[in-house]
Amino acid sequence: PQSLDLSAYRIVQEALTNARKYAPDAPVSLRLRWLPNRLELDVRDWGPGPLGAPSATAQGLVGMRERVRLHGGELRTGAAAGGGFEVHAELPVAAW
Repeated sequence: PQSLDLSAYRIVQEALTNARKYAPDAPVSLRLRWLPNRLELDVRDWGPGPLGAPSATAQGLVGMRERVRLHGGELRTGAAAGGGFEVHAELPVAAW
């Protein structure tokens, strides 16, 4: 659905914005995987990582969470193994 496309775009946009804001000049990777029943989004930076627990009211994370919830998906955010920060979203899609 068009709303899923827009949600995926906005989640990636926000994750990249956060990487630029909190890990300027750090390398960033983006991976999109279309699977038969879901779209997976992974955005990871190799910056310093979180400086503590993210605020429950962090607007970017709240927006990502709401977009994922709208589609019945899952969102994980936080420190990446080996350093940095990662965002992983799974958005269910109808089978082809």
